[in-house]
Amino acid sequence: MKLIKALIVEDNPINMELVLEILTSNGISVDEAVNGEEAIEMVEKETYDLVLMDIELPGMDGVDATKIIKSRHKNLPILALTSYAMKGDRERFLAAGFDDYISKPIDVNNFIDKINKLIHITVLE
Repeated sequence: MKLIKALIVEDNPINMELVLEILTSNGISVDEAVNGEEAIEMVEKETYDLVLMDIELPGMDGVDATKIIKSRHKNLPILALTSYAMKGDRERFLAAGFDDYISKPIDVNNFIDKINKLIHITVLE
């Protein structure tokens, strides 16, 4: 079985710890970034199977960072992690280039299902 490597982009230490725990307990290797600029640099240096991107970040936000990453790495799945949960938010983030979206607080089973789906789609492409 291939080791899955993910990048978490999250500036809130509590949210970072929660996502880190979920991923590592499911056998996923994880790197961490705290803003959009750092995420872009890390994606250029390292190969990831998945990026989990917060929307509200200091400096460059998750939407702008995702647009830049997707312009260079079209097949890299990016999951938006956000507190935005209003009608139309999911569509807005998908239109911005995210492959899927999950709102906080995170439902662990839904989160894992979305990750499996995104990684599976990448493997099939």
